[in-house]
Amino acid sequence: MVKNSRRAFALIEVVIAGIILAIGLGSVVSLAARAMMDQQRGERAVMAAALLDELLASVLVEGPELWPKSHNLSGYCDAPWADFQFQVNIEKAEPGAPCDVLAIITDPVGREFRCATRIALRLGDEPNPERAPSEPIDRQEYFESKNEGSNVKK
Repeated sequence: MVKNSRRAFALIEVVIAGIILAIGLGSVVSLAARAMMDQQRGERAVMAAALLDELLASVLVEGPELWPKSHNLSGYCDAPWADFQFQVNIEKAEPGAPCDVLAIITDPVGREFRCATRIALRLGDEPNPERAPSEPIDRQEYFESKNEGSNVKK
């Protein structure tokens, strides 16, 4: 009788170990699937950022007043990114003021990536005019003032 109870106990141990192993393997498979989804989402975000950069660079190079005349303001991107959609909104500015430019990329699963900037109009026939701010920009002072403001809120 003692031998039978030992065998039964050993069988119960094996069943419990199998259940624990199944739970562990299920968790590993679930984590792997989640990691793959996160990686794909990251890849789409990197592609969208590159497409946004390309769109805004082309608006900058051609100028916000000429770009809409030679490009569609919305549509699908060229291959190999044909499953991404784009949209560009250019708000005309008063003479001497920069235009507000908004570029939007929509990935295949519907997530939108947006980037807004201001681009000065091209004046005259000079192919590469000097585009400098009227006053020098002190970036260090700007970021220090931002940090001081955020430290006060804490």
